[in-house]
Amino acid sequence: MRIRVKVCCISSVEEARMAIRAGADALGLVGPMPSGPGVVADDLAAAIVRSVPPPIATFMLTSETSADEIVAHQQRVGANTIQLVDAVPAGTYAQIRAALPAVKIVQVIHVVDERNLAEALQAVAEGADALLLDSGNPTLVIKELGGTGRVHNWQISRQIVDASTVPVFLAGGLRPDNAREAIQTVVPFGLDICSGVRTNGHLDPDKLRAFLEAVR
Repeated sequence: MRIRVKVCCISSVEEARMAIRAGADALGLVGPMPSGPGVVADDLAAAIVRSVPPPIATFMLTSETSADEIVAHQQRVGANTIQLVDAVPAGTYAQIRAALPAVKIVQVIHVVDERNLAEALQAVAEGADALLLDSGNPTLVIKELGGTGRVHNWQISRQIVDASTVPVFLAGGLRPDNAREAIQTVVPFGLDICSGVRTNGHLDPDKLRAFLEAVR
């Protein structure tokens, strides 16, 4: 099975081109967040999206939780996939789909304990097109909604992968030296990488190449 690779925290058209040349299947663009790295302004995100050729997917990370705000955010950026980094009320996916029928919805699950399995299956039942398992903590006063660089409990992630009927991406603390172990342990559809392929905040072509070689 070919593991897809999503390179997140893309901060310029140049970084997007670098990731695509290296073999990325998808790019992540981080919208306003309570905390974490890689945030880009909507106009820059939109310019990056316009520069990306098909069939590369563009994921817009949004911390908005109301359907109207999520739809407005997507319409500013134009990405073909919405990555919801926080939990949203029941019925939100249906409202987004009614407004944006061609756009895919990916729900982030921040893996803390076994209770996340039920959360993941609920998202699938509600109609998420894919799941992304990350290492944030949405219960903090200032929510951590991604970009922590931490590995979470991959055994729980594997349970979610086994139970899910939609594709599952794995994120959180991935690096060239643990990519193979992550794939063997969790068996995800794809890996999502941010801090593990960056140096001083910038996408590092050598780390990116090493990561993709480890995955492939």
